[in-house]
Amino acid sequence: MLEKLKRAGDIAKRVVKYVESITKPGVKLLDLATNIENYIRSFGGEPAFPVNIGVNWVAAHYTPTLTDESVIPDGSLVKVDIGVHVDGYIADTAITICFNPIYEALVEATKKAVEKAIEVLRPGVKVAEIGKVIEDVIRSYGFKSIKNLSGHGLDRYVIHSGVIIPNFYDKFNTAKLGDGVYAIEPFATNGAGLVVESDQVTIYALKTTSKRLSGNALAVYEKIYRERQGLPFTTRWYVNTPVDVELFEKALVELKKQKVLIEYPVLVEKKHGMVSQFEHTVVIAGRDVIVTTS
Repeated sequence: MLEKLKRAGDIAKRVVKYVESITKPGVKLLDLATNIENYIRSFGGEPAFPVNIGVNWVAAHYTPTLTDESVIPDGSLVKVDIGVHVDGYIADTAITICFNPIYEALVEATKKAVEKAIEVLRPGVKVAEIGKVIEDVIRSYGFKSIKNLSGHGLDRYVIHSGVIIPNFYDKFNTAKLGDGVYAIEPFATNGAGLVVESDQVTIYALKTTSKRLSGNALAVYEKIYRERQGLPFTTRWYVNTPVDVELFEKALVELKKQKVLIEYPVLVEKKHGMVSQFEHTVVIAGRDVIVTTS
């Protein structure tokens, strides 16, 4: 297990360097996401989730669709969230790339927050202590941590295991970290410090079910679940023509009716403040704390 986690982390580190080299104003979001996902596969890994690309106030859960013609704007702040899995064992990492000097301090605040949070990690550490470190660092730069986004536990084929690692001091959260795999994921903003759901959904996941599905919905469910199990996916991985998209999305509507489809709405900063993000994956094993993505 540990070797597979380390291998996933090693691939993720290579991917981050690749992302830094190809992310530039004028690049199509669809091309960027596709190239990153193919780069993950070139090392023998698989995307643990579709590459998330958040421009400016888009904080999380956006991956380009087949019809997305948008490009990275000049003067923008771009977050790229990358997941790699090897046999279901996950490395989750993210970086922010800044194309406007006005936002460099916001980027530095988040980068420093993840570094300082990792310094306090140890077996038995309270998640509230981690959240306090993150919030204090971000506040010291004059920004707000986003309170309703958090770090999280990782399990095999499970991107959010149920463990929550807040990005602020939550004195009511008395949980402690034991042996396991965790994503430390601070977000900072010059806005309200909260995200809200938009109406757009481009990322999904499937639940395990014993329900009887029929026709196209059954075929789509079986294909995706065989490949992804509980891991997130996106439509563009499975279709490449308008006709196929229509049939696929009809199947998703049926799966949603049957309550076996999870939707991840695109999350945006409540007041359209700029958002920066950094993330690393850590393994706590006995007395050891291993940062697999750093």
